[in-house]
Amino acid sequence: MSLSRARIRRSSRRSTGGRATLLAVAALAGALTLSACGGPDGGKPVSGSGGNYVTGASGISTVSKEERAEAPKLDGETVDDGTLDTAALKGKVVVLNVWGSWCPPCRAEAGHFATVSKEYADAGKDVAFVGINTRDNSKQNAIAFEETYGITYPSLYDPAGKLMLRFPKGTLNPNAIPSTIVLDKEGKIAARTLAPVNAEQLRSMIEPVLAEK
Repeated sequence: MSLSRARIRRSSRRSTGGRATLLAVAALAGALTLSACGGPDGGKPVSGSGGNYVTGASGISTVSKEERAEAPKLDGETVDDGTLDTAALKGKVVVLNVWGSWCPPCRAEAGHFATVSKEYADAGKDVAFVGINTRDNSKQNAIAFEETYGITYPSLYDPAGKLMLRFPKGTLNPNAIPSTIVLDKEGKIAARTLAPVNAEQLRSMIEPVLAEK
């Protein structure tokens, strides 16, 4: 083999290895981006261990009543040093919002959550809002966020994201931040979105579940 051919082969191997490294880094960055502030699922029906669900063009996923999976036990310390167990809220429609003070989309939707939660509370409807604050290393950051945006309902403090991992795989689980999940009156997962929502979208998730008999 000539010296020039050997050099070409070595150069080709280095180039291929470099491309593989770049692809691996890009894939990792994409995964981290999704887990930090991700977007919605696609618009196709999905079958999982929690039944069949459909994600619409708005990014909101819903599952029929007979196909719903039981929500996991969500309990622990709250941002304001209290305690909360969502099992005590059975009989109400429960709106779970996963958020972090560091997350720009969470800041964008926070005012809508404050508005809609107050509407339902003032109307005396059987709807409870619960936040799940995650990846905030300081409660002070979370408290400042709630005060800034007028959030008055409680938030479980979950800096390591352990509560999110309690949701069964294949169900409408909160695998991005922000995520919003609506539980029906029996404590089953009825709807989810992995994108920030406005007040109209939030009501569209709640009302059909609230109207169920």
